[in-house]
Amino acid sequence: MDTTNSTPPANDADEQRIHELVARSQEAQIDPDVLPALHAANLVIVNLAGRRLFGRDAFASAMAEALSSPLKDIRTSLEVDDIRFTTPDVAIVSLTKTVYDERFADERFEAESSSELPSVGVMTYVLTRQGDDWLIALAQTTPVQ
Repeated sequence: MDTTNSTPPANDADEQRIHELVARSQEAQIDPDVLPALHAANLVIVNLAGRRLFGRDAFASAMAEALSSPLKDIRTSLEVDDIRFTTPDVAIVSLTKTVYDERFADERFEAESSSELPSVGVMTYVLTRQGDDWLIALAQTTPVQ
C-alpha cells in the first residue's frame, strides 16, 4: 500500500487548539484589536457577499469600516464540521457559519433592504501552525441558498 499521499494523523492537542481558535475568532468578531491578530499576515478572506481581501492590514481596515456602519449589528456563529491535516503544519477546517442580523429586528430597515444575503454559509479555514498556535491563513465563505 502506497502511503506517500496519506494525510497525517490527527493530533488531539492540535484539534483542541483549532477548536479554541475558532471559538476565539467567534468571540472577537467585533473586536478590531483581537480578530485580525488571529489571522496570518498574508491571509486571504472571501466573505459571504464575495468580497475578497488580501492581507491582515486590509482585513483590519475593512473590519474597522464595517464596525462603523450598520454592519456592526451582524453576528455570526461558527460550528466546526471537520478538521483535516494536510501536513503537520497545515489544517483545513470545514465550518457552518450562521449569520444573525440584528438590524432586521427593526421592521423599517428590513423593508428597505433589497438584497438580503443568506443566513447560512459553509466556511473553510486553511490554518497554518505558528509555533504552538494556529493562525487563519484563508477564510472562504460560500452562501447556502
